[in-house]
Amino acid sequence: MPTFDKATATTLLQTVFASWVGDLDLSIETISPEGATLRMRFSDKLCRDNGVVCGQALMSLADTSMVFAVSAAAGEYLPMTTVDQTIHFMRPAVRADLLAHAKVVRLGRTMAYGSITIATDGDARPVAMAQTAYALMREGK
Repeated sequence: MPTFDKATATTLLQTVFASWVGDLDLSIETISPEGATLRMRFSDKLCRDNGVVCGQALMSLADTSMVFAVSAAAGEYLPMTTVDQTIHFMRPAVRADLLAHAKVVRLGRTMAYGSITIATDGDARPVAMAQTAYALMREGK
């Protein structure tokens, strides 16, 4: 089985996603078949008028982090599309980097399901929790 490592993930982050995802300033913290952790560096451009990181940025962080968790679990990048994402916002994220910890709940032949917890760097209390489902587009498999 091929391996999906940090170097591969970093290249993928720069080449596969829509160009605006780059504005989130994401980086791969850890990646393994057990999951992936991505960092979203704090920036005022991600905030609402009250200095709180906006929900749209948190949802994008969750969605993007799960692509890496699924790819790591599969051992390779699998083209996929989000079928469902449910997120619960639990407390505001104010002026801090965010870490998204993504884990695959189930990886099937045509679908993948995952769970993501987002917290501020240095504080394990969740800012948001998300559940996701992806259709895997395995060509010829």
